[in-house]
Formats: sequence, structure tokens, C-alpha cells
Amino acid sequence: MANQNLKRIILEVVNNQIRDNNPPITKVTLERLKKSGYTEQQAREKIAAILIEEIYDVLKNGEAYNEERYAKKLSTLK
Repeated sequence: MANQNLKRIILEVVNNQIRDNNPPITKVTLERLKKSGYTEQQAREKIAAILIEEIYDVLKNGEAYNEERYAKKLSTLK
């Protein structure tokens, strides 16, 4: 059950990023993935996986959020 709650929360963050266009790369990535054949949900879940990686890096290494690193990871999604 906790995993479903975590998934819902992470997807909500992705949705907020897309809605607010902040960072803009999130919306660009969503559109690129959809054009590549992914469904809207699949694309959002792929973005969410990268967001989880970024959160993990921040927590593990005690670093600040790095938008450039996040954008680079999003750009590698296929």
C-alpha cells in the first residue's frame, strides 16, 4: 500500500511540474516521449522514475537539487 501512495505522490509532483512548466524540460520530455509512441501515463511514469533518481541522489549525497542534472537525465529517456 505504501508503494501506491509513494507512486501517487511522485506522479503528482510530475503533474505539477508539467502544469507549472517548471522546469520546462519536464513538459518537453513528456511531449517527446508521447511522439515516440508512449502513452501519456507511460511517459509520466518514465519521468517519475527519473525524479525518484534525482531525489535519491539528493538524499544520499546530501546535495542540493540540481536542475541541470535532472534535465540531462530526462533528455536520455527513450
